[in-house]
Amino acid sequence: MLAAPPIAGVLAAYPLWRRREMIFGNLAGTTVILGAAFALIFRESIEIEQITRLCLEAGYTCWPVPSPFARYAIYAGIGMIEVFALFVWSLKVETDIRNRAYAPEWR
Repeated sequence: MLAAPPIAGVLAAYPLWRRREMIFGNLAGTTVILGAAFALIFRESIEIEQITRLCLEAGYTCWPVPSPFARYAIYAGIGMIEVFALFVWSLKVETDIRNRAYAPEWR
């Protein structure tokens, strides 16, 4: 979650940013990052469900530590931080593109 989704999100957004379509670039990058977060949350949910089912079939109860909500919140929180970072970077890219149209002494 910390390596691949932000890189893939930027790679999806940057071509649109270069064409001055900042909103569509942000949407593309956000879709990639949050899609990865949801995929990892679903994967974690399935894994917890399987482990819990195996415990019940063995005749005892077991509770995952940390709780499933905490695990999901970690993925969601990382995803939102990455989306915020993507938005901040898009502002920098937009400012750089806009400033290219002006002479250096007017910046």
